Amino acid sequence: MAGVRLEGVRKTFGKVVALREISLTVEDGEFFVLLGPSGCGKTTLLRCIAGLERVDRGRIFIGNREVTGLPPRRRNIAMVFQSYAVFPHMKVYDNIAFGLRMRRVPEAEVRRRVERAAGMLQLEGLLDRYPAQLSGGQRQRVAVARALVMQPEVLLMDEPLSNLDALLRLHARAELKRLHQETGMTIIYVTHDQVEAMSLGDRIAVMREGEIVQVDAPMRIYEAPATVFVGGFIGNPPMNFLQGVVEDGEGGPVFHLEGHRIPLSLAGEVSSGQQLLLGIRAEHIRVNDESHPGALPAEVLVVEPLGAQLLITARIGTQTLKLSLPPGHPVAPGQLLWLSFPAEAIRWMDARSGRAIPASAPGSS
Repeated sequence: MAGVRLEGVRKTFGKVVALREISLTVEDGEFFVLLGPSGCGKTTLLRCIAGLERVDRGRIFIGNREVTGLPPRRRNIAMVFQSYAVFPHMKVYDNIAFGLRMRRVPEAEVRRRVERAAGMLQLEGLLDRYPAQLSGGQRQRVAVARALVMQPEVLLMDEPLSNLDALLRLHARAELKRLHQETGMTIIYVTHDQVEAMSLGDRIAVMREGEIVQVDAPMRIYEAPATVFVGGFIGNPPMNFLQGVVEDGEGGPVFHLEGHRIPLSLAGEVSSGQQLLLGIRAEHIRVNDESHPGALPAEVLVVEPLGAQLLITARIGTQTLKLSLPPGHPVAPGQLLWLSFPAEAIRWMDARSGRAIPASAPGSS
């Protein structure tokens, strides 16, 4: 296994800049996810690592070896594509063995590796079948097994679950997680699905318009997004953002939100009149009674029963937000709720730049 390092990688297609000076380190044995909307450059970045696209500028290392100018076959990587790319005229065994036979690996070794990979991916009883006789999830596992038998230093995966239905994706995610735990392989995984990213990745790189916006552990990105874009892209529902303005208060600056004032405790500098966004997750919003200090009135607009929770759309003044309540909580459209936002759960953002403003440490003045 090996880590991957990118230094200032740039890639253009004509006048379109696909990657803007990407620098990134993926640790040896890490399950690393590239996450972002369609067209953000994540697949292009994966293809540059694989050698399927030549970079315009920058360097790529696999382990301690620079591979920037090497063809794919000399990079010791394997790739699983969105379409699986299994050969329809070959049985499962021959599909898995194909790369090894191309490398003229002795047949006894081919059989050993194929059987081991088939066992890991629960394909033992399917080796004599053709791809047309398999489900989408089984074909996806064949594609992964074909990559594994090559014993690559890095396994690259380009949205391998996107063609599966929701239930199959759920099972396949668990299988990929188990596979990584068993092999300790370095995996770089591309997806636009934030649930996949959160559940699979040791770390996530969120991409937007050819740039990496934030790299961190999944829960860190969820709880402390670096930008409004990240907070709005990660999470279902996405983070709420309520707009207001900084005012001078008796005890320091306050956030004026729809006629209400919320104390500000920020490590970064803010000035009176500055537009801010209050970011908070649906599950962190508290429902209180009218007498609770600082509680804000919110009119319930929509109630969505989702089994494990009620998803509520409510309105504070002219702005809407979503909060979650336990199932069975008495709530109905038109009802008035009194909401509070725990200070430790708020993520403050500058409205102009869309970037997070650090909060003061607990207990600091």
